[in-house]
Formats: sequence, structure tokens, C-alpha cells
Amino acid sequence: MDTVQIALVDDHRLFRSGITSLINNLNGYHVLFEAANGEELITRISARYKPDIVLLDMNMPVMNGSATAQWLKSNYPEISIIVLSMLDDPEKVLSMLKLGVKGYLLKDSEPSEFEQALQKVSRGEVYYPEFVRRLLVGSVNHHSDHARLHVREIEFLKLASTELTYKEIAEQMNVSVRTVDGYRDALFVKLDIKSRVGLVLYAIKNKLINV
Repeated sequence: MDTVQIALVDDHRLFRSGITSLINNLNGYHVLFEAANGEELITRISARYKPDIVLLDMNMPVMNGSATAQWLKSNYPEISIIVLSMLDDPEKVLSMLKLGVKGYLLKDSEPSEFEQALQKVSRGEVYYPEFVRRLLVGSVNHHSDHARLHVREIEFLKLASTELTYKEIAEQMNVSVRTVDGYRDALFVKLDIKSRVGLVLYAIKNKLINV
């Protein structure tokens, strides 16, 4: 595969240096640039100089992780975000997941777990460690919505939680792409969700898929 380009946004220079060294020693990954906060990221990034993945700290001066994730979502929604943080506060973690981050890791995670997160997210999947999955399950409204979903909508939801394209999902379900678009749009309305990542989070929270 092509080399995955990564931007590292963290205000601790020594930490950035260690992560950059770790990434550049992994096959298939390269640190495109580093930034000390979200504002610096904005000055560095462009349509022609764009990472595939942004590794993002939460607590930073000038422009923090939450504001940076919101900016990326609005301006470069195709870029995947992995949070690297010391914070395991449930509200902050869930707020970042709602912004569509594809991964969440604590800074004291093992290098092997970090590499696994990079691999999954670069394939278009999500990576949430056990403590995040527990938060997701715990945040579910116990009056689960999926009882009012049609069988085909649930089938679509499970397939949408994989790395299959919508066209491939349509082929698997033996329906047209337009029908699949209909399932997706109906779920967006029913579940008050606005993105595919949101559908994946819903499927995880309601135990429709195993992570």
C-alpha cells in the first residue's frame, strides 16, 4: 500500500519526538509534519500538503484537541483522527467520539497497541480500547432504539461497520446502491446520526457488532 502520511499535534516536544521516531520506524508510515497546537496545524495543512491521519492531543494551549477536531471535521472530513491523550474522563472521551474520531489511545499505551490502532484506522476501521468500549456501552440509553429498526436496516448497519464501500455493501445485500443510500439516510433520520462513523458507534453501543 502507499505510505500513510501522519501529522502529529501535541504541545510536548519530547513526546512528539518519541512518537515521530516510533512511527518512522514502522513500515508504511511517515510523519508528514508536527504541530504544537491546532492553530499551528491549520497553518501547515493544505489540500496539497495533507496527512491521512492526524494524531491529536486533547490538552494544548492556543487551540485544544476538541476545537481542532471540530475544525478538521468541517474542513477536511476525509482525514482520520486518532486521539492520543492522558485523559480518560468519560465526558471528554464521548465528546471526541461524537466528533467522529476514529481512534482513542492513552499516552501510556503499549507501542504494539499504538501500531494496531494505526493499522486499523489506515484501513478505514475504528480503534477503541477496552475502557472506551465500556464507556460506549455505559452511555447507551437502555431503551434501545434498534428494536424499531427493520431487519434489512440492521443488516446494512452491520455491513456499514466494516471497511466495505457502499457499492460493495449493495452487492452483498443484493440490492442497488440507491437502495443502500435509502437505508443509510433512513438510519440517519431515525437515529439522529450524521455520519458513517456515527453509525459504527451506534452499532458498537447497541452490541450489534463485536469490536
